[in-house]
Amino acid sequence: MNLFARYDDSVAFLTKLDEDWARLIARVGPCRHDPKAAREPYEALVRAIAYQQLTAKAGDAIIGRLKALFDGQAFPSPEDLIAAEFDALRACGFSASKIATIKAIAEGATTGVIPTRAIAVTMNDEDLIARMVAIKGIGRWTVEMLLMYSLERMDVLPADDFGVREGYRALKSLDEQPKPKALREISKAWAPHRTVASWYLWRMPRERGNTLK
Repeated sequence: MNLFARYDDSVAFLTKLDEDWARLIARVGPCRHDPKAAREPYEALVRAIAYQQLTAKAGDAIIGRLKALFDGQAFPSPEDLIAAEFDALRACGFSASKIATIKAIAEGATTGVIPTRAIAVTMNDEDLIARMVAIKGIGRWTVEMLLMYSLERMDVLPADDFGVREGYRALKSLDEQPKPKALREISKAWAPHRTVASWYLWRMPRERGNTLK
């Protein structure tokens, strides 16, 4: 079975929204959203912090060096990160603020603030967001990435994301990006397919404006 066939209904729904969406989807092609469902929320959050404001290549390098600190493990445990020396984590490429955040995530995982995957799958999106943003350094966007890429939620719209807002601006040939609050309101018409909508908006061609027209 085609692993991406599960997005067919979402793609069909979005294609019927209007001509702009239909052209974008025809240009980009089938949805290839590829979540990493095997990851625990703890690991997904640590990875998300590592990649923040960096290229994928730079993020990969940091994670590679972090894992190398703990030979024989697929990923360091929360207890490993709590015990890790600041200088060792700094040498991996984490900034001081990111070190504080990943240590807070590790603490949260040991106390239950960061739920296990088994518990997370029973919780709704907003409850998970409210619970995790209580950790210093974790914002709504970070949890939304976890929802999309680790928990495979199908109706997530990261309205604070620059790429999503810029994609919509270009899609509709707007002079300015919509504000997050406005985009959340607009996106209600895309429910319950907003994860796939986000995937396409990230891929909206925007060199020289809206190139689909």
